[in-house]
Amino acid sequence: MEVARVGVLLLGLLEVHFSGAEDGNVTEIDWSKVRPIESFDHYWARLPPELQMPRRARLVTNGFAAVPGQFPYQVALLPEFLIGTGLCGGIVLTNFYILTAAHCVVQGVGVLATGGTAIMGAYDRSIAESEQQRIRFTKDGITYTAVTLRNDIATILLNAPMSFTVRVQPARLPTLSDTRTFAGLSGTVSGFGRTSDSSTGTSNFVRYASNPILSNNDCLTYWTPIYLGAENICMSGAGGRSPCFGDSGGPLTVSIVPQGRLLVGLVSFGDAAGCTVGIPSVYARITYFLQWILDNSDY
Repeated sequence: MEVARVGVLLLGLLEVHFSGAEDGNVTEIDWSKVRPIESFDHYWARLPPELQMPRRARLVTNGFAAVPGQFPYQVALLPEFLIGTGLCGGIVLTNFYILTAAHCVVQGVGVLATGGTAIMGAYDRSIAESEQQRIRFTKDGITYTAVTLRNDIATILLNAPMSFTVRVQPARLPTLSDTRTFAGLSGTVSGFGRTSDSSTGTSNFVRYASNPILSNNDCLTYWTPIYLGAENICMSGAGGRSPCFGDSGGPLTVSIVPQGRLLVGLVSFGDAAGCTVGIPSVYARITYFLQWILDNSDY
């Protein structure tokens, strides 16, 4: 049995400010300057000292390019802070609400993003595709749990409703009575983050990777119970396939016949030694937080 891992990688990126309307739709975004959020002290300040050792600069690694509309619930989230604008993933819940990781919208204790933009329906996020919907949100629209590795979840109320189209659809969530762990099923994670540990930028296009969902007992071979609990779900890192910086808050789904894809997790953290080292990635477990999601959205 391997010694429990202590290096944790929260999978966000920092981007520079962009121009856009305060309410409703946004058309122009400046993507020209991108740097990892882990180069900023506040990113590491929320982690305990033993998790701050490997401060390495690190999308979905060793994955595949998606086709337009393959993941209609995928959101590219740009939360704004005083020091810049971040890139994270998100998930379409309803016309007004999206779901993401708390660490994507919380800079520190009680310090929230001042606002931001959610991009739905994107295939290439770097251009304003006609199928895209870019909608603003404000600080007042953010609701989150205590920011710990065990409670890494938030909802965001948009300033205007999105329209459901072929390219924009809500994720399907489990029911409150669903007690499945989903262990053994093939999980799929998607996002716009980095494609390898050596890459210096994020992907303009949606990418995805699939690996088996692990039981929490199997995941505890790699992660200590201090960081992994009933609140979490894990996906194998076999083949170096995992989420990476820029994918935080994005979807982990499984295919359930005949319903289709079911949201079972959202990207929370991975091993700080790198995204392709084969260590299981860790997600907030949707069934655990489902009542919280219902209480803090109009789902």
